[in-house]
Amino acid sequence: MLERLEKIEKHYEELNRQIAKPEIATDLKKVRALAQERAVIEDLVTTYRQYKATAKQLEETKAMLDGDLDKDMATLAKQEIESLETKLERQLQELKLALLPKDANDDRDIIMEIRAGAGGNEAGLFAADLFRMYSRYAQAKGWEVDVINSNESGIGGFKEIIFEVKGKGAFSRLKYERGVHRVQRVPVTESSGRLHTSTATVAVLPQANEVEVDIKPDDLKIDFYHSRGAGGQNVNKVATAVRITHLPTGMVSTCQDERSQLRNRTKAMSVLRARLLDIERSKQEEQITQQRRSQVGTGDRAEKIRTYNFPQDRVSDHRLGRNLRNLPRILDGELDELIDALATSEQKRPEGQPA
Repeated sequence: MLERLEKIEKHYEELNRQIAKPEIATDLKKVRALAQERAVIEDLVTTYRQYKATAKQLEETKAMLDGDLDKDMATLAKQEIESLETKLERQLQELKLALLPKDANDDRDIIMEIRAGAGGNEAGLFAADLFRMYSRYAQAKGWEVDVINSNESGIGGFKEIIFEVKGKGAFSRLKYERGVHRVQRVPVTESSGRLHTSTATVAVLPQANEVEVDIKPDDLKIDFYHSRGAGGQNVNKVATAVRITHLPTGMVSTCQDERSQLRNRTKAMSVLRARLLDIERSKQEEQITQQRRSQVGTGDRAEKIRTYNFPQDRVSDHRLGRNLRNLPRILDGELDELIDALATSEQKRPEGQPA
């Protein structure tokens, strides 16, 4: 692996030399092509150089122990070695993940759809917990979260919430979250203290652009209406909410979270394009309900990718067969440990074998 990384670093340096040549600098098309090629490996090279710097620092610190150090200095050196070894292992794991083959959609922005499944009001509250978890994770990554449409349950939960996540690598990380999530906890509304099990479904769709998905204007039915709040009352006096129906498939996309009719229409079209692209990419049925079912199932309790067990402070990912403790930390958006393990597991799976 390290030999491969050395070759990549040398290629990166050669790309820099090529871009700096006067005869190439005047050829904008060539410069653009070289810059794009460099951008693909730039993060990997940066991480590799950080790894080499840590390895060198570790080697130098270990060499200090062979010298004439007093007791206090020797103790500090040993502590530094332990810290550097941990850092080196983390950087090595980052390099392994960075070298894995990439999905063509990995760098795309995404649209996430969270829907309450089995479990009534508790399922709606869990859907809100998942939205908060992904929002916190996106915030930590420096990504932008923008709500497109939501249907509140009236007690602080969501029957449905659809939102964009914009940022480099959003799909590459969050694509592992699609499926049925199950929660086991005692609801605050449960007077007898009985453990309750409920579910929510998560769909993750890569954003599509207008060139990739050809939508004919005649295939659309566009309705405008007044936005409504959780209690059913009209929020705006002007009809700014948008409902777009794709007539060939019967697919419906709505947006009412913006005060601008134009922005609501733009967002609703973005959702529509993403769903159509997902159908084409998967080569499945044309109806979005069938596409979503293939991704997240029906929402029944038996279909699950992950369980959040509150009484035992445990999160179980059933694809990995692995349990993690400190459930509040995970629900607060600290998902990297799980996602890294899922990314590695997927790459080890034989081609054609289902997840």
